[in-house]
Parts: sequence; C-alpha cells; structure tokens
Amino acid sequence: MTITYEWRGDLDNAALNELHAEGFGCPVGQTDWRARLHAHSLGWVCARDRDRLVGFVNVAWDGGVHAFVLDTVVAHRSRSQGVGAALIEAAVEGSRAAGCEWLHVDFEEHLRSFYFSACGFRATAAGLIAL
Repeated sequence: MTITYEWRGDLDNAALNELHAEGFGCPVGQTDWRARLHAHSLGWVCARDRDRLVGFVNVAWDGGVHAFVLDTVVAHRSRSQGVGAALIEAAVEGSRAAGCEWLHVDFEEHLRSFYFSACGFRATAAGLIAL
C-alpha cells in the first residue's frame, strides 16, 4: 500500500460520501462536500491509495489564528497503519502554513489515545453545549 496525502486535494463527492458512511457507520449521504469545503474550510487533506480515497480530514477555521479538525475518517482496510496520524500531520502543516497558531479537536473518549499519543494534541479545558 502506497498512500499519498494532499492538502486541499481534489475530491469526488460520491467517494467522500461513501468513505464518510463507512467510517461513521451511517447511510451514504448526498453531501456536496466540494461546495461545503470551499465555503467553510481553511483546507482539508485527502489520503489516497493509488486513486482510491482511503482517508480524509477537514480543517475549518475562524478566519484568524484558530483552526479546527473535523470529520477525520480512515477506511477500515487502511486503519492501524498510520494513515490517520499522517492526515493530522498534514493538517497541522497546512494550518501552520496558513498562519494559524492553534489547532483544536473534539473527539469521542475512545479516540483519546489516537489524538493525544499518535497526533500530539494535549488536554485543555473546554466547554460544549449539545444543540
């Protein structure tokens, strides 16, 4: 397996909808990812095994120094091979190059060791309101 990573890589809506459904265990949606990303994101990272999309992370931002990791997903067959950590590393590099000073992430408890150990995030005090 030879994985390539591309900041603001070209993507196919259908392929990302399929990957998102596989990764998050939901039905395949019809999200127009291209429009959403171009309207709201600082950037995103696509991971490909040859031409097949096997990983993705979205980096939203506040237009200033704060960027936010969203929608990190890796295809089941590509997990536990460093793809997720490499996606985050590329997101860090892209965010830093854009002038951001902080990269934030929220995650479910079972992903704590991934984000803290594999990716280098550190715990901070934060708040959340479920809407």
